[in-house]
Amino acid sequence: MSTTGTAIRETLDIDWVRSQFPSLEARVNGNAATFLDGPAGTQVPASVIAAIQGYLTQCNANHGGAFDTSRRSDAMIAGARAAMADFVNCSSDEVVFGQNMTTLTFGFSRAIGRELGPGDEILLTVLDHDANFSPWKALEEKGVTIRVADIREEDCTLDLDDLKSKLNRRTRLVAVGYASNSVGSINPVREITQLAHQAGALTYIDAVHYAPHGLIDVKELDCDFLVCSPYKFFGPHMGTLYGKREHLERLRPYKVRPSSDQIPERWETGTLAHELIAGVGAAVDYIAGLGRRTDSLAGKRREAIAAAYNATVAYERILLEKMMEGLQTVPGLRIFGITDPHRFAERCSTLSLRIGDHHPKTIAEFLAERGMFTWDGNYYALNLSDRLGVEGKGGMLRIGLVHYNTLEEVDRLVSALHDFARGKGPAAGA
Repeated sequence: MSTTGTAIRETLDIDWVRSQFPSLEARVNGNAATFLDGPAGTQVPASVIAAIQGYLTQCNANHGGAFDTSRRSDAMIAGARAAMADFVNCSSDEVVFGQNMTTLTFGFSRAIGRELGPGDEILLTVLDHDANFSPWKALEEKGVTIRVADIREEDCTLDLDDLKSKLNRRTRLVAVGYASNSVGSINPVREITQLAHQAGALTYIDAVHYAPHGLIDVKELDCDFLVCSPYKFFGPHMGTLYGKREHLERLRPYKVRPSSDQIPERWETGTLAHELIAGVGAAVDYIAGLGRRTDSLAGKRREAIAAAYNATVAYERILLEKMMEGLQTVPGLRIFGITDPHRFAERCSTLSLRIGDHHPKTIAEFLAERGMFTWDGNYYALNLSDRLGVEGKGGMLRIGLVHYNTLEEVDRLVSALHDFARGKGPAAGA
């Protein structure tokens, strides 16, 4: 390893990181469990588990009551909201909690759809998770025209020229992902937001997959909406959404009459999963704590979050470079997406592959027997899987690395895939 690579590992203190995650102690068939399934949901640190348990034992009550546990619950929600505001760099009243990203997006698509009809257009992309596609496509029922920007198949990146050609004065909203949950491509969302605003359109950014891999700054992006899923950045199964205050106040949500008309509460339907919100705040604080370990000068929480990403982005780059180099030595293996190390700033440490005619599920099962957890299929990026011609063939095998993974785990993965390709796995087509 290079001197720079060694310094990054020492700065990150990977041993400390791994000690925070109890699940990393698991074993399968005598092998240490290797969690390469981060894109579907990361593992959670002990502090998040403790926060969820602590809420249920000390604060478990609905909000707005005139008694102690309810007041504690209100304070916890306010604290978690402030944590998420620091995470994306916005005001607390611009943070909305919800069941998950999909549910939040359906709710906001219905509210935005109130104002749309025949002649209006929405621009989507082939690269996106279906949760940022189907909720908007459903507005065809109102006569809205849906346009779809294509990809450059050779590197699985968004065709920006195609997107530009489909933007026009009738475009009301552009929905795009920050990063592909399938092939790892990072979209130029700041540029896309500028283009959309020049056309008079809103932007709705799905940052679910980007959140564990890069710092988010909604002020710098100037986007109108941005949605995350905390269970992708070391938290519990929930969704969070940033919305510009002007839009949260102007748009009309579908809600029950007694609920608050104040933002952001007017967008949070029903009783929320308060114990999970406690976990969301703890997940942000885990990242900030990591940042303070890597940079002793990091003061406020936002500064500490930025320091954490400075370290983890660099470390994940090392993992990605080693994994990409190793995978390209496996006979018959095809990687979808950017493979040029000089362009790794345009992707995160998630990639999808196929090996010859082998069904991806067969490969995933082979790896699982050795304690390596990967995903097969389309991962809800249905349009991309179809566009690449693999939807009817079982999709792809996805490998996702985050900062608790190690170089040794990458070596184990590459070695196992070599074994599979050499025939130590099932026969092709099995």
